[in-house]
Amino acid sequence: MATVLIDKLLQAAVKQGASDIHIVVGQPPVFRLHGRMRKLETKVLEADDTMQLMKSIAPERCQRELQEVGSADFGFAFGTLARFRVSIFKQRGFISMVLRQIPNDKLSPEQLGLPESVVKMVLRPRGLVLVTGPTGSGKSTTLASLIDYLNMNHDHHIITIEDPIEFYHEHKKSTINQREVGVDVPSFSEAIRRALRQDPDCILVGEMRDLDTISAAISAAETGHIVFGTLHTNSAQGTVNRLIDAFPGNLQDQIRTQLSTSLLGVAAQTLIPKIGGGRCAAYEVLVVTPGIANLIRENKTFRIGSAIQTGAKFGMQLMDDSLFNLWRDGKVEIEDILSKAHRPDDLAKRIVNARRGVEDEKPEDEFDHGS
Repeated sequence: MATVLIDKLLQAAVKQGASDIHIVVGQPPVFRLHGRMRKLETKVLEADDTMQLMKSIAPERCQRELQEVGSADFGFAFGTLARFRVSIFKQRGFISMVLRQIPNDKLSPEQLGLPESVVKMVLRPRGLVLVTGPTGSGKSTTLASLIDYLNMNHDHHIITIEDPIEFYHEHKKSTINQREVGVDVPSFSEAIRRALRQDPDCILVGEMRDLDTISAAISAAETGHIVFGTLHTNSAQGTVNRLIDAFPGNLQDQIRTQLSTSLLGVAAQTLIPKIGGGRCAAYEVLVVTPGIANLIRENKTFRIGSAIQTGAKFGMQLMDDSLFNLWRDGKVEIEDILSKAHRPDDLAKRIVNARRGVEDEKPEDEFDHGS
């Protein structure tokens, strides 16, 4: 019974373009469509249903992990239609699941609307490029697109370290090794250290979640590799602060110096529902110029926001400018961008002025951008 059900569910999710499937006791399955939750008009799930559904797709090791620690994550392919990243967990003693759809088709950077300055960063021979944003903001999709771009255009050796592996990459011009944490290697930091002996040109670190991993990623970027990483931060300035704050006080000066020479840039992103369906991304882009490197080294990260604002010629942009442009181009609704803005009041004023046809005079006091 369950296998039939899971196949039907997955098929419907792929067909409708759902980003996630939620399976919880006490209600029917729920799809997230274009950012909104929609209950399916089918039977309410009982404890047995969610248990059977979980067993029909979870590998043995994940079922054991679920028993031992209360949750487990894994990826699996649904035929050739799509891959899913699955999180199974217990709540109130019942089993719940969330399946995130990973499309098989990787979009090009242009199709994603990725600024050219970000694509240029990944072509540099060494350094750290960070793609950041809240959960579900499209970071994996952006990284997969950049890796695919390198794979098609350059003869690199690319190593990805992921938990779990999301997009599968074929070898094109590059050779790609994808290592899954918990399956192929015990931890992110261990995998990065090993990768340095595997003759890589490019290393993708799925998540920089602890001091060891951040430290290993910065070292790899310093020693002549291009390193991609992700963090759950909302702004470029917040990202730099988060990296530095991960270290104990006595090491922070040293890390500032290392970051100022190894960080190439940050793309912070968020997804907004598009008018007429689908979603589009807004990007804040920081390109580390010598001026920005000085701000990082001298502990003046509070000035990064204003530096981005004056750095348009280097391909930089603030999140709120990106949101404003999406609104101006008629792609999104005002309330959707205001909910994602770093400074919603300023953005609302700017929209009011633009509607009056006053070309926006930017206020001078934009020196402290909170993250």
